[in-house]
Amino acid sequence: MSVDSKEPSSEEVKVEDKPIAQEDSGQKNVSNSKSKGKRVPSKKLSPAEIINSFEEAQQNKKLPEVYVGDTVRVGVRISEGNKERVQPYEGVVIAKRHGGLNQTITVRRIFQGIGVERIFLVHSPQVASIKVERRGKVRRAKLFYLRERVGKATRVKQRFDR
Repeated sequence: MSVDSKEPSSEEVKVEDKPIAQEDSGQKNVSNSKSKGKRVPSKKLSPAEIINSFEEAQQNKKLPEVYVGDTVRVGVRISEGNKERVQPYEGVVIAKRHGGLNQTITVRRIFQGIGVERIFLVHSPQVASIKVERRGKVRRAKLFYLRERVGKATRVKQRFDR
């Protein structure tokens, strides 16, 4: 009985597979046009529009406006084994690059007398939070000159109007 029950089911599968394949190959244009009308809106999206909508969906919405010269505290997610914690990294934003989903900020801090710079992808899942501690008053887009300065000379004036 078990052999008889297996044979018709395998035949049914074969019979079902063949007509579906025949329909797809025989009526390719008709079935695709019908499925497009049902699944996709009538307006065709260009590839650039599709990419832009995807990038907007991936961007982190809860981020403050960060400018070069600001002192920020970036919460970085660190996984140790199976645990995850958020470690703050505080420093001055010396550069901003790119835009949109690929936006990065370079944050510089002095740790035990040595300058340490980290580049953060702003919309990355590893960046838990960005908080602006104080606004900086600068007149340049990139503050790479701070690398040569030592001690109090690395300070940036505070800005109060933003």
